[in-house]
Amino acid sequence: MGPKASTSDPQKAQPAAPEDVRRALEAHGYLADEGLATAVFLAMVLQRPLFLEGEPGGGKTEVANALSRWTGGELVRLQCYEGIDVSQAVYEWDFSRQLLHLRAAELGQGGRDGSGGLRAAEDELFSERFLVRRPLLRAIADSSGIVAPPVLIIDEVDRADDEFEAFLLEILADYSVTVPELGTFRAAEPPLVVLTSNRTRDVHDALKRRCLYHWVEHPDFEREVAIVRLKAPEVGERLARQVTAAVQAIRGMGLYKAPGVAETIDWAHALAALGSSTLDETIVARTLGSVLKYREDVERVLGSDLGALVGDAGLRG
Repeated sequence: MGPKASTSDPQKAQPAAPEDVRRALEAHGYLADEGLATAVFLAMVLQRPLFLEGEPGGGKTEVANALSRWTGGELVRLQCYEGIDVSQAVYEWDFSRQLLHLRAAELGQGGRDGSGGLRAAEDELFSERFLVRRPLLRAIADSSGIVAPPVLIIDEVDRADDEFEAFLLEILADYSVTVPELGTFRAAEPPLVVLTSNRTRDVHDALKRRCLYHWVEHPDFEREVAIVRLKAPEVGERLARQVTAAVQAIRGMGLYKAPGVAETIDWAHALAALGSSTLDETIVARTLGSVLKYREDVERVLGSDLGALVGDAGLRG
C-alpha cells in the first residue's frame, strides 16, 4: 500500500504507474525523467527508502520537497555532517526544562506535599513532556490519524561517519526507535524516505542494499531549459536557452566545482533581476558569482574566451 493521499485529492498519492509519478511531480514543480519517476514509484509502492546519488546541485533534495507537496506529508529533514550523533538525529532530553521543573518542585510550585511533591516531580523528568524529538523520531513516531506519512529526507548521508550509517541501517530496518525511559516508538505506516549523497565518499553497501538506488544525472539541454522556465518563469525562452547552453559549456571546463541545475536557475533569476534579456560578455563577467562559487573557477572562466562562450550560447538561444 502506498502513502496516504492528502485530503484535497484522496487518490493523488496512489500512483498506478511511473507515468503517474512523473505527472504528479511535474504538477508540483519537479521535472523528473523516466528513470527517476520509476525509482520514486517503486519506492512508494514497495515502501523502500530511495537512495539518490549524484553531483551537487542536480536536484536530489528537491525530489523530497516535491514529494511532500504532492502527498501532503510533513517534510522532515535530517542534514548529515561529520560527527552527527543520536542526540542531533533522533532525540534528546530537554535538560534545562527538567532542571526548572525540579527547581519549581523544590520551591513548592510543583507540589505542596513536601518531599512527596519533589519525588513526583522527579518521576516526571523522563516523560514525553521533556522529550525533544529530532528528525528521525519525528518521522517514525506513531503516525496514526495524520493526513499522510512524513517525507523524511536524510540529506548528504555521505558526510556522516560509519557509526551513524550503521545506526541508520538499524532504524530503516523496521522504522522503530527505542527510548529506554519510555519504550519503543514505531511508525504506524513507514515514512517515505529519501537519502541523498554527493559521493564525497562511498556509502557502505549494507545501507545501499536497504534502499532502491538511482543516480541523478545532470539533465540534457532541453530538459534543463524546461526546468529553468518552470523555476524562473520571469525568464524568457531565449535567455533561458542561452543561460542553459552557457552553463553546460562551463561544466565541461574541468572546474573545481561544476555548477548544478540549482546554479543555472540562480543565474537565470539574477539576469532577470538585472533586466537582461540576452547574454553578452559584460553581463557574464558581472554575474558569474551567481553560478560559480570558487574564485579559481571564476578566474578560469574569465580567462577563457568569453566571446566564444557567449556566441555558442547565442546559437542555442
